[in-house]
Amino acid sequence: MLRQYELVDLVKSYDPDADEDALNRAYVFAMKKHGAQLRTSGDPYYSHPVEVAGILTKFKLDSVSIIAGLLHDTVEDTDTTVEEVRELFGDQVAQIVDGLTKLAKIEQKSANNKQAENFRKLLLAMSEDIRVLLIKLADRLHNMRTLHFCAPEKRARISRETLDIYAPLAERIGMQEVKSELEEIAFAELHKEAHDSIVARLNFLREKDSNLVPKIIEQLQKDMEENGIKAVVSGREKTPYSIWRKMQQKNASFEQLSDIMAFRIIVDDVATCYQALGIVHSKYHMVPRRFKDYISTPKPNGYQSIHTGVIGPENTRIEIQIRTHEMHEIGEKGVAAHWAYKQGQKAEGKNFRWIRELLEILEQASNPEEFLENTKLEMYNDQVFCFTPKGDLIGLPVNSTPVDFAYAVHSSVGDTCVGAKINGEIRPLRTVLQNGDQVEILTSKAQHPSTEWERFVVTGKAKAAIRRYVRAYKREQFITLGQEILERLFKGESLEFSEKGLVNVLPNFEAETIDDIYAKVGEGIVTGWDVLKAVYPGYKQSKLEKVVKSVKLPSFKKLVKPKKGKGEPLKIKGLIPGMAVHFAGCCHPLPGDRIVGIVTTGKGVAVHTIDCKALEKYADEPERWLDIAWGEEAENEMHTGRLKIMLANEPGTLAELSNLIARNNGNIANLNIINRTISYFEILVDVEVKDLKHLTDIIAALKASKVISYVARAAQ
Repeated sequence: MLRQYELVDLVKSYDPDADEDALNRAYVFAMKKHGAQLRTSGDPYYSHPVEVAGILTKFKLDSVSIIAGLLHDTVEDTDTTVEEVRELFGDQVAQIVDGLTKLAKIEQKSANNKQAENFRKLLLAMSEDIRVLLIKLADRLHNMRTLHFCAPEKRARISRETLDIYAPLAERIGMQEVKSELEEIAFAELHKEAHDSIVARLNFLREKDSNLVPKIIEQLQKDMEENGIKAVVSGREKTPYSIWRKMQQKNASFEQLSDIMAFRIIVDDVATCYQALGIVHSKYHMVPRRFKDYISTPKPNGYQSIHTGVIGPENTRIEIQIRTHEMHEIGEKGVAAHWAYKQGQKAEGKNFRWIRELLEILEQASNPEEFLENTKLEMYNDQVFCFTPKGDLIGLPVNSTPVDFAYAVHSSVGDTCVGAKINGEIRPLRTVLQNGDQVEILTSKAQHPSTEWERFVVTGKAKAAIRRYVRAYKREQFITLGQEILERLFKGESLEFSEKGLVNVLPNFEAETIDDIYAKVGEGIVTGWDVLKAVYPGYKQSKLEKVVKSVKLPSFKKLVKPKKGKGEPLKIKGLIPGMAVHFAGCCHPLPGDRIVGIVTTGKGVAVHTIDCKALEKYADEPERWLDIAWGEEAENEMHTGRLKIMLANEPGTLAELSNLIARNNGNIANLNIINRTISYFEILVDVEVKDLKHLTDIIAALKASKVISYVARAAQ
């Protein structure tokens, strides 16, 4: 553990103007406050904040960061308050320590939810001061270095969290050294066998090719000197985790990987970088699709370098990275290598585009777990780089689409996106973007996000925005439907319906507003009768003596006026486009059947045939019935019809059955044998057809077969 004077000397060695008195006071304060507390290892607890401060000195951070590192656990784990820290060490230290302090009382249902809440707070804090993130990473790094003292279950949880959140965060701010060490420790814990296997293989290669790396370095150094270039050449072995991840991504074995070793050529300026590249490519064969120029198009974290794959010295396939000394420093230490506030500026996280995007996801997510999921998507950044028509560069994850690009430009552009021109040609919105594409987004004020988009977008920001719109849009539908159901029910029972009565029963349904009750009724989470009985506790429901077929169906078409400009063909008439709907598995309705809609609990509207026996249980709940009919779009899609068939138990009969269905343009989706005798099979067959007539034609064809003794449409 660093002693007090050693820590102060380290800080003064790179920052002579550091506040020595404050550093000494912070060191003593942390020791006193943590007192006799012990870590899992048995060491005094204050050794942890001291080691965290020591890690921060390696990145040459200012004294405010070092003091905050020393105090980062005092508010959470001792009786210290944020106000006490502010009074003793100033506003900046207090703000950083508060940002690092976990939420003390989180009454959440799951550990994942708690993790998400803590991450939300960390994100908001680091958006105000990026030093919060740097100290948090140093804190996590020291915890990972002492991970072996924890119980196995805790080790696995912390390692998984590190790979999901903290290693990608370190990568996003360019702290390659921290990222690599975090990944390695977590990888060894979560996938010990794979880790040990790769390490053993690397050790074997080192022994086998012990002279190869020095020979390659010597030759590359000679190539540079012969052309008058002053350069530092070094070799770097890729980490076991990066090798394993590449094996997973490419579904390749260790032997199939060609870039286990990377060689760096570090020169004085940018012009010399390209001169060195020309020398390498003129002397050695370039490997196709292995060239990346991150100097002209830097990564979002500021990383710059030229990467190229060649068949290099000793006829070995290698990767070469060419960069300046400054680029190398930033590549290893990231944002810590060029502090904004060293020049007197505030180190606001909002200056980083990716943090602004995470903040937008935070605003749009409906719950902490959804936020955490979308944030993970946003932080994994194997990237493609595309350009706006004005030449601005947009970095996106691999497999991104124009919709992802639109949301990366601005949320309003994404919400109103109707089309895209890629390199001057109009292309579908689901087109996968390639490096260097120029993308122009076409917008319309009448457009809104489509539920279909969520199937192909890959960025967390796009997914969060689409989900937010869908939630709001469906809620509007359910509110309208729920209000109509309640008004009709109260009127049918000759009872007064008033919003005043609903206000009085809001707590009964865990609702904050009347719209919340309407939405729950419309979605089927709460029934109309539940609300009626809450408003009129002494009221007894009149016995309905109506059978299913005699129920008068309310027309949902009258409830909501269709929006102008929406001329899309509908699968089901009588429902708003996008409303949650599913086809009942008891009767398998087909276009051509008379159908009815039933508002179900939590699943939207279920579509049944009008003669389905399952409808009998809804006879006393007329408020749940909707008048619906098949729309034009339904005729263009395949639907599932169910047949009950008695088939001779002979060789080849199943083949004849499937051939008959196929010749009549049907497709077997599922087949289930429900009874079997010596002579016959009794089976249920789900067949994909266009409509009722199509299914009837298939039934007629099957009835004509000698091996089929009985066939009919199956009923529940």
